[in-house]
Amino acid sequence: MRKSTKTARRVVILRLKKILLGFAYLLFAVFTLFPIIWIFSLSLKNFRDIIAYPPRLLFTPTLQNYAAIFVKDGAANLGSSLNYTEFLVNSLIITGCSVGLSALIGIPASYALARFNFRRRDDLSFSILSLRFAPELLVIIPLYAVFQRLKLYDTYLGMVLVSQFITLPLFIWIMRSFFAEVPKEIEEAAAVDGCTTLQTMMKITLPITKPGIAGAMIVSFIFCWNNLLFGLVLSGANTQPVTVAILQTMQFDQVNWGVMAAAAMVTIIPGLLVASYFERYLVRGLTMGAMKQ
Repeated sequence: MRKSTKTARRVVILRLKKILLGFAYLLFAVFTLFPIIWIFSLSLKNFRDIIAYPPRLLFTPTLQNYAAIFVKDGAANLGSSLNYTEFLVNSLIITGCSVGLSALIGIPASYALARFNFRRRDDLSFSILSLRFAPELLVIIPLYAVFQRLKLYDTYLGMVLVSQFITLPLFIWIMRSFFAEVPKEIEEAAAVDGCTTLQTMMKITLPITKPGIAGAMIVSFIFCWNNLLFGLVLSGANTQPVTVAILQTMQFDQVNWGVMAAAAMVTIIPGLLVASYFERYLVRGLTMGAMKQ
């Protein structure tokens, strides 16, 4: 009888722990997703429902806010003329080229910092990381003068180059740690077989560090995509990104919250798509490593 009672108590305790753990997960999910759900609900409301007090949880959904950002003259009744598609294309071009350039430069740079011993290597690494420490306001005014002089203002090339202040340090530091974790014995064995340093990096080290490359691309994409200051100061009518476009919903007499919420929801989608795409490589790389061990 005592054994059966103890067993029953253990079963009850385990079930209680599972229930509490599930409840904790639910609270965390609600806490994390609530801002996105709230913004999504705002994007489906008309102006009266948005400014209503207390907030209306039950309302008639409308797509006029999304029409305002995508359909030509769709915002005529809303007092807005946001042509969001052009800004979305600008952000995709700037962010995609910036991440690609950072990968092209950052992979060999991080490999050299992780594998080669040379004078002041740690100082150089810290100097690269310090580009993320410095506030953007500290360099934006000199950069504006330089961009005007070099005719890089309101150009894709200029925006891609200035975005390296954001993406390149992140890429180098993330990849440096991944390269450092690859056993040197693997590369030494490849060198014995006649591989050069470049061949070893391309054929041996890079396939092993695919999860790191995926993670670096995700982080770099998100930081570059969400940047506001560089686009606000160094871009013009031809290259303004989505972060600047959203500000156009703030007018002199009111803030068009519905259009702003719709633009914010659309802005989230590319980051989610990039993260979901590269997540396959993260999971695949980690799983393959565990199976080999």
